[in-house]
Amino acid sequence: MSSHKPPDQPSCSSNSGHHKPQPQVISRYESQKSRDWNTFLQYLKTLNPPVTTSRFEHTHVLSFLNYLDQFGKTKVHNQACVFFGQPDPPSPCTCPLKQAWGSLDALIGRLRAAYEEHGGGSSDSNPFGNGSIRSHLREVRESQAKARGIPYRKKRKRKKTRNDVVVKKDISKSSSHNHNR
Repeated sequence: MSSHKPPDQPSCSSNSGHHKPQPQVISRYESQKSRDWNTFLQYLKTLNPPVTTSRFEHTHVLSFLNYLDQFGKTKVHNQACVFFGQPDPPSPCTCPLKQAWGSLDALIGRLRAAYEEHGGGSSDSNPFGNGSIRSHLREVRESQAKARGIPYRKKRKRKKTRNDVVVKKDISKSSSHNHNR
């Protein structure tokens, strides 16, 4: 009895010339961006009346950011709270949990990119890049920093240069040279 395979299922020996298409691996960023975009679209549908993707504007983005605060995990003390301005309060309080500024900033970046990928138009007309969104994020950052008593300082990225590598090599040579004395 001979085993006959259908033409669309090649045997192992004849498979060497055929390559099955590999499933495309999606990065964590792309996956998150897609999930964020879908969440935003779902949010637009819950509005009364529902808003379509072609009709939403920066005010809808602002209301989405405020809506997300209910799922936040960052304690933000009110000015009336005795722990206002303290980075590590000694006991719990009733102040609200909100979305952390860094999370909102990253979310807006991903949504801004997703909007452009989904045919939203130029970056100038992108509601996620609107000045009021940037202003809102700045206010959130500053208020959260004050509430925690930690001033926000922008991290400065320093590019490595050839001199840095040379200096490090010179330091290690000179320090090993000093140890031999």
